[in-house]
Amino acid sequence: MNVEIEIVSFGYLHSAPPAAHLTIDLRHHFRDPHVSPELRNMTADDEPVRTAVLNTPGITALVDATATAVAAFAAGPSAGAVTVADGCAGGRHRAPTFAGVLAERLRAEGYRVSVTHRDLHRPVVQR
Repeated sequence: MNVEIEIVSFGYLHSAPPAAHLTIDLRHHFRDPHVSPELRNMTADDEPVRTAVLNTPGITALVDATATAVAAFAAGPSAGAVTVADGCAGGRHRAPTFAGVLAERLRAEGYRVSVTHRDLHRPVVQR
C-alpha cells in the first residue's frame, strides 16, 4: 500500500494533542503504570512497562479497532497520509506502547508507518 501512516504518541500533561485524523485518549479507561512505583520511572522502552500495558483488558481490542479506522481513512477517495495520535497522561507508558503495537499491526497489513514519541524522553510528571 502506498499510504503513509504517521503515529504520534504524546502526554496530555505536557501540551496539547498534536493535529491528527484520529486521536486516541488512553487516560481514563486504561490503568496507568505510573501508579506502580516499580514502573513509574521506566518507559515503554522497558519490557515490564510494555507487558503491563499489553495485559490491560481492552488494549488489544482498541488496537484492532484503531487499525480498522486507519484502513477506512486510508481507503478514502482523497487518501493521503493518515495521522494517528494516541495520548496518555505523561506520554511515557501507555501511549508509546500502544503506538508501537499499532505500528507493528499496520506494517503487517502492508502500510508504511512512521512512529514519533513526542514526550517519551520527558521527565516523570509529579502528581
